[in-house]
Amino acid sequence: MMQRVLTGWNIQRVFYLIVGTGIVVSSLMDGQWIGGLLGGYFAAMGFFGFGCAAGRCCGGTCDTRTDFND
Repeated sequence: MMQRVLTGWNIQRVFYLIVGTGIVVSSLMDGQWIGGLLGGYFAAMGFFGFGCAAGRCCGGTCDTRTDFND
């Protein structure tokens, strides 16, 4: 788990973490708990590097080829 948090950082992952944290802070200051949960999901994606924030699917089973000329 710590390896996943400490490695593999890219600009997309940082973006998810910053935007998710901003949504959490803004939502909780306004008392919007559902928005806080939504922002927490995006912040967790950035922090733990799963899903779209990692630049690939979490399980690594998605086809991420860019050369479809085969």
